[in-house]
Amino acid sequence: MTDITHEARHIPDRLESPLRGAVFSWPTLLLIVGVVLFIVNSLASPYFLSPWSLSDATFNFTEKAIIALAMALLIIAGEIDLSVASIIALASTAMGVALQFGVGVPGLVTIGILTGLICGVFNGFLVTGLGLPSIVVTIGTMSFFRGISYIVLGDQAFKGYPAGFDYFGQGYVWWVVSFEFTLFLVFALLYYVLLHHTNFGRQVFTIGNNPVAARFSGVRVERVKFILFCLTGLMSGIAAVLLTSRLASTRPSIAVGWELEVVTMVVLGGVSILGGSGTIQGVVIAAFIMGLVTFGLGLLNVPGIVMSIFIGALLICVIALPILWARMRRRAAR
Repeated sequence: MTDITHEARHIPDRLESPLRGAVFSWPTLLLIVGVVLFIVNSLASPYFLSPWSLSDATFNFTEKAIIALAMALLIIAGEIDLSVASIIALASTAMGVALQFGVGVPGLVTIGILTGLICGVFNGFLVTGLGLPSIVVTIGTMSFFRGISYIVLGDQAFKGYPAGFDYFGQGYVWWVVSFEFTLFLVFALLYYVLLHHTNFGRQVFTIGNNPVAARFSGVRVERVKFILFCLTGLMSGIAAVLLTSRLASTRPSIAVGWELEVVTMVVLGGVSILGGSGTIQGVVIAAFIMGLVTFGLGLLNVPGIVMSIFIGALLICVIALPILWARMRRRAAR
């Protein structure tokens, strides 16, 4: 009788453990925080629940979130790219220069995306080809890419983009659903499948956990990392097309500080800054949370500098809290 009772208790515990893990997971916690922020914003501003206001809120994060999807894979693999905002500036500048020569909409889009991809190839070569640290390389290219934009543009701005180009950053697929937001959802699905349901995604996790063991397992570590840098540059080029279209102009100061927000979005989404762990669904939820926060603060007329302070503090917290929590658990175990 005792054995039967023990089994009756033991089997439900085993069955409930996956559910318990899902309930107390980081993405679930983020989802709860997102719901709370949504309620707070709706109470703080009478305009927040308007469908068009909610649609406008998506413009606060979609371009950054598109880059964050690729950045998540790069950080999981143990690398980082701090030049993404400067890639946007250079890609936008390239489109502006092409505009002066009468290039049409298809050509402008192609030039913007290809410029981002070339920058990603350049970063990837320096890191994987020459063996340089990614944080040092991308700090250097961050200044290098934006410096080229300032040399070309100075204090000027390129305007007068042709009709039809504005659709990418201002158009709507259906009612209040913007083209940008739709594109972000499509990319989120693609990156979710790539990271969590392909052999390439498993290689990314393996490299992030132990690159030496990955090499001995037959994983071509440098090739995988090179592809990830190319993807990050490609997504930055796409973001440049969307942002330039939305602003209808090109300036060398475009997207200043975005690298901080993109990294914050990734780390807030549960991706370990040390590599080896993370989920796309967490990054997607984190993107919505940051969009809700920035849009809510904007509705309350909070100055941009305060938002920057908040984002910086948030980045410090999401990096420090897991480390401090792990230390507390180790001390408690002793």
